[in-house]
Amino acid sequence: MKIKFYDNLDYQLEAINSIVDIFKGQEKVDTLFGIKAQDIVGTEQTETGIGNRLTLSADELLKNIQDIQKRNALDISKSLDKNNLNFSIEMETGTGKTYVFLRTIFELNKRYGFKKFIIVVPSIAIKEGVKKNLDITKEHFATLYDNTPYNYFIYDSNKLNQINEFARSSDIEIMIINIDAFNKKDINKIHQLQEATLGERPIDLIASTNPIVIIDEPQSVDSTKKAKNAIKSLNPLFILRYSATHKEKYNLMYKLDAVDAYEKKLVKQIEVASIKLSDTSNIPYIRFISVDNKKGIKAKVEIDVLEKGVVKRKTKTIKGNSDLFEITGRDIYNGYIVREIYAEKDNEYIEFANGKILRLKEVIGDVDKTHLQYLQIKKTIEEHLEKERLFLEKGIKVLSLFFIDKVANYREYDEEGNPKKGKFALFFEKAFNELINKPKYKELKEKVYDKLNIEEIQDGYFSQDKKGKFKDTNGKTQADESTYEKIMKNKEKLLSLNEPLRFIFSHSALKEGWDNPNVFQICTLNETKSVMKKRQEIGRGLRLCVNSEGERVYGFDINRLTIIANESYEEFAKNLQKEYEEDLGIKFGIIEKHIFYPFLEEKSEEFFKFLQENDYIDKKGNITEKLKQEIDNLDLPKEFEDKKEEIIKTIKKVVGRKIEIKNVNERKVVKLKKEVILSEDFINLWNRIKYKTIYNIDFDVDLLIKRCVKRIDEEVKIGNIKYEYEKAKIDIKRSEIEAVDGENRVEHLANVSFELPDIVSFLQEETKLKRRDIIKILTSTHKLNHFKNNPQKFIEEVLKIIKEEMNELIVEGVKYEKIGKEYAIQEIFDKEEIIAYMKNLQKSSKSVSDYVICDSEIEKKFVEDFEKNDNVKLFAKLPSNFKINTPVGSYNPDFAIVVEVNGEEKLYFVLESKGSVSKEDRRGKENYKINCAKKHFKVLSNEYKDLEYVVEKDFEGFKRYL
Repeated sequence: MKIKFYDNLDYQLEAINSIVDIFKGQEKVDTLFGIKAQDIVGTEQTETGIGNRLTLSADELLKNIQDIQKRNALDISKSLDKNNLNFSIEMETGTGKTYVFLRTIFELNKRYGFKKFIIVVPSIAIKEGVKKNLDITKEHFATLYDNTPYNYFIYDSNKLNQINEFARSSDIEIMIINIDAFNKKDINKIHQLQEATLGERPIDLIASTNPIVIIDEPQSVDSTKKAKNAIKSLNPLFILRYSATHKEKYNLMYKLDAVDAYEKKLVKQIEVASIKLSDTSNIPYIRFISVDNKKGIKAKVEIDVLEKGVVKRKTKTIKGNSDLFEITGRDIYNGYIVREIYAEKDNEYIEFANGKILRLKEVIGDVDKTHLQYLQIKKTIEEHLEKERLFLEKGIKVLSLFFIDKVANYREYDEEGNPKKGKFALFFEKAFNELINKPKYKELKEKVYDKLNIEEIQDGYFSQDKKGKFKDTNGKTQADESTYEKIMKNKEKLLSLNEPLRFIFSHSALKEGWDNPNVFQICTLNETKSVMKKRQEIGRGLRLCVNSEGERVYGFDINRLTIIANESYEEFAKNLQKEYEEDLGIKFGIIEKHIFYPFLEEKSEEFFKFLQENDYIDKKGNITEKLKQEIDNLDLPKEFEDKKEEIIKTIKKVVGRKIEIKNVNERKVVKLKKEVILSEDFINLWNRIKYKTIYNIDFDVDLLIKRCVKRIDEEVKIGNIKYEYEKAKIDIKRSEIEAVDGENRVEHLANVSFELPDIVSFLQEETKLKRRDIIKILTSTHKLNHFKNNPQKFIEEVLKIIKEEMNELIVEGVKYEKIGKEYAIQEIFDKEEIIAYMKNLQKSSKSVSDYVICDSEIEKKFVEDFEKNDNVKLFAKLPSNFKINTPVGSYNPDFAIVVEVNGEEKLYFVLESKGSVSKEDRRGKENYKINCAKKHFKVLSNEYKDLEYVVEKDFEGFKRYL
């Protein structure tokens, strides 16, 4: 099975362009005239081979950087050191970070001719992961970049000839190297003279190429001065830093953090299943939460307190000599008097007068630890089988992952070295055999598990010693390399339905650098206090799943990552959010001035001051209660009134910004109501909207030319190419050779004669317009003389204008035609049961399902009003697979509705719910799709005059049609 890759995901293209656009204005590298290698601006011939070259000045780079940061609503860089160019890209785990930086390599080559790239990684796991990604994207990148030749390899100190090839090759060269391979000058071969093979030090050969350095997980790569110096020794042209967890951010160019990823549904929905005893107030319950020794030693505990005749679980602060009998008012706590609270880090405990000792995070009166582990395993299997049952016909393989910290718990060895099952393996077999024989799994058992034995469906990924025995490791040893390789090489195999393995036991030390998209359950089974971060734990299963065809599957109804935790749902969610705040720097409930840049531009700082001066935020940007209360009725100064909708929408996003963790107990099965689907009203509704259409594009080329010429004349302003002149004296001393008294000067090059690229052919290839139309645009504009000033920048500006105007005219000129094909009801409403959460549901008596799954508060309000209004007979939330094709992507309307007027006439509507009915308040692509939808349904309404497509923000607006 091959995993399929998509070349049109908006957020990935935004991340790629946020780096590529930094170098806008650098001369195009490849023209149809075939420039010689030594003339290519992006590269230069060196004594030892071919290296990268950058021709833009620091001022030009800074201008590009600031423009990108403004459009991405990021903090603006104030200055730039051209000799130390670092750019940060923040992308949440599971959103395709590795794909993005690999594709960025090809885009940088295509646009500017850069050829030499080094990917620096912190660990064996990530090294293998990057190599694996290069292996499985070969076909994808070959198709996307017209078979551009490229080579890649993992640096091996025993194969130094690879360095020679890297330096001399005229192809794209990609080296993957672990930081530990070159950060120790005294022992790393890369820093030692290699007379026999290279005639020089490998590091000097690498440095001569001015490589573009990509750092994967920089917080683990160059967090020390030694590592930073090692990176510097590579002599990078510039450095790109990719991570979800930056500790230092240099010129942040793009951000897709954990909250953004959840909001865009680019990762799985996280839900937590926790196991705890209930109705246990007849035994003393004490949970040790935390300890504080700042002003005398105190501890926080959770205990069962008697209040007004009712036992309630409460958090209380205790200290030496505290008597839990007095605090709780309950006899069962007799003898639980605090003798000592010990606060030494990693050894915290409370000792009671009755001899009981309670360690931090442990519980008295809860499930026995061993039994808890059995219940965790059982719950994991149950969640696994439940998903597998639902996905049986969808071709989606389900995997479950168990993290353990002692290999012996899964695999033991007798005195003669023979392997035998550990307690977790025995627990697994017992729980699995009990669950698989339940009646509801009968079909799953017959189709899948009757053909497999229990040994095949589970296995462990552990490091091994020389005799082949599994052993405990820390994740960084040589022995771990084979383990990582095994995990990474089996990535696609594990996704195959024909591969029996479904339950994976892995060492908790192997916590980063590998994952699998079809991990749906993660269970952490620890004998000791877990050192694994929650975000690392969930990171192994956050990626969206794939089906048996290798296609990515979207939607939270399928993509649910269930964490089987040995703590409460609330505690897990609280601690995860704390990690995001502390480790990732995500700011919850804080407004930053740059978030308004995309629509307020230079007025952003002025608006930020307005919020502060009116006590809507404090000095640090924290949202006040006043803003929360007045958000819908903000009294804005006149200069901001026209942007009020966008301002309120942006602030609301910050106010409600949080990591949403679902509670398994709030999960609900939404059932399709067949009696409504089969009703006459619904059949009549469906007969009106079921038809598929095709579209033809017919737009006025002369109008396109006219619009493009007008905008080029008004907007395009291209100055001369500037070259930065750098000069320094060389001071030769016995101690070192250094450059001193440097000067930096920018010069405009006038009357320079150089070969111009074939602009007509390039624009024709990118736009697919006829050659004569491109020529007419260029010869009609008064700005063609700007082309010779800076050819590449001129091409980019003109191309942007042509594409924007084409999109407008394409949608204006699109024509729809009904075809013989139609959507069958069972094709669209193909799920009799859908898993959802109560927060997103609205109970319904008029819909095709007992609950309606709402994507927004606007949709929820519509459902409420549909239910209340007597004229609305029935309605359906149209599933995402009901799609209308448009030139700018597929479109899915929100609701289909049947309305009865005066008890007689029936009307049929397709409704799109939007926060605003004004075109100006919606994004361009949204308007394009809505305009196309109007034309699609207009064609269908030619046959059915009682069908209408409407766009409304609330039910009051919709009522005018009734």
